[in-house]
Amino acid sequence: MQRGTVNSAKIVCGRVEAALQQIPIAVCVTIANASLMAIVLSGSLPKARVLTWLAAVMIVATGRLTIWFLHRRNKGSPWASRWSALASTGGAMAAGLSWGLGAVVLFPADEVYQLFWVFLIGGMSAGAASLHYPHSPTAIAFIVSACAPLAIRLALSGTSHQLVAAGMITIFVAALVSTIFRASEHFGYMFRLRLDLTKRTHQLDQVNAKLSKEIAEHRSTEASLIQSHKMEALGQLTGGLAHGFNNILFVVLGNLEMLRGRLAKGDAKAAQLLDSAVNGAERGAQLTQHLLAFGRRQLLNPEILDLESTIKDVAAFLSSSVGDRISIIFGVAPGLPPVKVDRNHLELALLNLALNARDAMPDGGNIKISVRQAFWSNRDAGELSPGNYVVVSLSDSGAGMDESTLNHAIDPFFTTKEPGKGTGLGLSMVHGFAAQSGGQLRLESHRGVGTIAELWFPEARPEAPGCPLVAEAPRIESSGAHTVLVVDDDGPVRAIVTSMLNDLGYATIQAGSAREALDLLSARIGVDLVVTDYAMPEMSGLELANEVNQLWPGLAAIIMSSSGEMEKAASCQHGWLPKPFDQKTLSQIVSQCLHQTATSVLQSTHPT
Repeated sequence: MQRGTVNSAKIVCGRVEAALQQIPIAVCVTIANASLMAIVLSGSLPKARVLTWLAAVMIVATGRLTIWFLHRRNKGSPWASRWSALASTGGAMAAGLSWGLGAVVLFPADEVYQLFWVFLIGGMSAGAASLHYPHSPTAIAFIVSACAPLAIRLALSGTSHQLVAAGMITIFVAALVSTIFRASEHFGYMFRLRLDLTKRTHQLDQVNAKLSKEIAEHRSTEASLIQSHKMEALGQLTGGLAHGFNNILFVVLGNLEMLRGRLAKGDAKAAQLLDSAVNGAERGAQLTQHLLAFGRRQLLNPEILDLESTIKDVAAFLSSSVGDRISIIFGVAPGLPPVKVDRNHLELALLNLALNARDAMPDGGNIKISVRQAFWSNRDAGELSPGNYVVVSLSDSGAGMDESTLNHAIDPFFTTKEPGKGTGLGLSMVHGFAAQSGGQLRLESHRGVGTIAELWFPEARPEAPGCPLVAEAPRIESSGAHTVLVVDDDGPVRAIVTSMLNDLGYATIQAGSAREALDLLSARIGVDLVVTDYAMPEMSGLELANEVNQLWPGLAAIIMSSSGEMEKAASCQHGWLPKPFDQKTLSQIVSQCLHQTATSVLQSTHPT
């Protein structure tokens, strides 16, 4: 019990430390956004009020920087751990209030500028969630303090648009708080694992001191296992966060798209602001896709490939990408067995490795790409299962990496390049792709010698039987316009999908769970199509689609998902939608599924 109490205290300190480390970034963003907002508002509000608010924001930001400085200076002292948590939460609350009360005091009459406040505070809140989620009180203190005054001010205004905006802010805050709690719990779990791993490693070192001979024999295996566990934990963390943020970004992008259709024509400023918001959200969605790749949750389309011909096909593309100062040499062994991988992701992986090799040789050099067959045995250290593999090797004669850099080379966001010249996700994506394909990325590098990157892929196995075809049967008929049943346990996601469909002219029915959807269908309501989320509690979207196909074979289902689980969902269904998607994509897949269903019913009714 005492040991658990000590671990809990360490976890709390770790949470606070992680939140306080982000204060300089948060302060820089706050100052930049406050300055820009002051410039925007100075044209429509008294400058004295605007400057007073800006000064208050600067004072609060200075106070938060002081908290950060004092924490760094006194880290480890007995009193530091007692006040850090309160200071972190109090500073975040003060910062949030400076924005929330500022929005109330400087609330413009123009709805466009009001909307600008909503988007700005929403973005600041999302940023606070991503920066301070390890210590949930800090993140929630900022978000609630920033959003609550604005939501209350909009609600008290009384107009329908402003009431809707207040409701949207409330839903947004609820979604952020829910995401923060989940992410904070995951952080605590990972931190506890790290403490336990540290303790067990220390115990293991004590034992290994007496067994120096066995240390020499098993050191490589131990290091590989630790690296494997670390990468697996990082993959779960990044994949889980990416999945959650994908849903949030989908709601944001969907609402922005719906807003664009309702924007007054000729309002160039509002259109510019809307475009900027969309671009930012799309960049966030692209980043989540990179994180999903590292977390092994991206959607792959594997096919049987002959690597000899595939490598030759991409030769010209790689040569043009690395430039004239780099020579690419190919060495492919004949008679290689095929592999089953996604061709597009394989080409992207080779491109990432080739560009890294090019950057390691600024004065030019050679890149050698070879393909060979190899056997992995139980005696080899690593994540691979014993068996036959095909190995794609890419080596360079560049600067190479030292041991410390090599140990972190595939960590997400780790890069040795100058700021702006690399995201640190290239090797992480290659690692995730190889692992998701049943293989592994192996790196070997020495300072001043060069780097060898190897992609190990298992030999292709015989194809499993395809999904059985289900005979057409009389389906549930709808009257009038097509009716779509939208199923999602996430209220904001369900709402935006419903709004998109309604805007396209479809009638909609909503269900918050798979069980509720089945109850509605059993009541014989008129439904022409089911659009369901994949990840739902109790019964997943795939299980719901299978149940619908058994009970109503003529009723098609579309499954939405933002993770690599779509590989399971896409195998036996009429259609699937990767999140985030736009209204045009939704319209195309819905029309396609309804057309396919109508054609199947017509053929079963009037066989040729």
